[in-house]
Amino acid sequence: MNYLDFEKPLAEIEGKAEELRALARESEGMDVESEAAGLDKKAADMLRTLYKDLTPWRKCQVARHPDRPHCKDYIDALFTEYTPLAGDRAFADDHAVMGGLARFEDTPVVVMGHEKGHDTKTRIERNFGMAQPEGYRKAARLMNMADRFGLPVITLVDTPGAYPGKGAEERGQAEAIAQSTRTCLKIGVPLISIIVGEGGSGGAVAFATADRLVMLEHSIYSVISPEGCASILWKDAEKMREAAAALRLTAQDLHKLGVCDMVIKEPPGGAQRDRDGTITKVGAAISSMLAQLKDSGRDALIKGRRRKYLDMGSRGLAK
Repeated sequence: MNYLDFEKPLAEIEGKAEELRALARESEGMDVESEAAGLDKKAADMLRTLYKDLTPWRKCQVARHPDRPHCKDYIDALFTEYTPLAGDRAFADDHAVMGGLARFEDTPVVVMGHEKGHDTKTRIERNFGMAQPEGYRKAARLMNMADRFGLPVITLVDTPGAYPGKGAEERGQAEAIAQSTRTCLKIGVPLISIIVGEGGSGGAVAFATADRLVMLEHSIYSVISPEGCASILWKDAEKMREAAAALRLTAQDLHKLGVCDMVIKEPPGGAQRDRDGTITKVGAAISSMLAQLKDSGRDALIKGRRRKYLDMGSRGLAK
């Protein structure tokens, strides 16, 4: 388990419980279970207390936790007959974006998302989930294909933002993001987006301009990272805590504003503490949203989606 900064007291307690059990395994006849169980209870109580009322900045830390389930984990667990499709038919295949044809509960769909990787090798290969223009052009290609064949689209968002490198800018990063966002708005099939970790900037919007936007309890969705915002506004990236609070980037804030349609509750300690349980809840949410949209016609979907984004934020402002 990787522990966040604010979880250090919890790490000490859980570490002591594990040390006791390891000692008992090495020494026959030593009974430490009652003492270890007491430490387990203390750790569970502390975990609930720590996660009871997280600040926006701590939610950012949890959303970025390396042990959270990522796009590939959800696809492997929730979809069958997954057939990956590669390339943008123009430049290259972007490994930060994965997607293809699959079945969800026996329904043919197109599923795609940002993949961050799970270790040093795969994180470098996946560019830490930061897509380049070819990734967004691949996404648009898959959505257009889904539209042609009448397949619902499911996107799994987890990115710090689009890759800001020189080569990406030379190949038309802004245009590719805009085209992907435009494609989201014009396809006539159900489009469901789940933010499973970070939803950063236009890199997330290009996947998440959907009929239904679902967020995990400790995920975030924002026009800019707290560090980037702090650097611009205060010329000091260390003011990221103030920026996180001001950005209203938590799932709870965005639900109040009408940006997010549903918040999926995470287990105590975040999705990384119960990966299988979290994935199951995401699957249930996808199933519910597909059921809501399955009888909607093409014109109704496009019109409703456009109206949703034209009205964005009005619910929160009215309050």
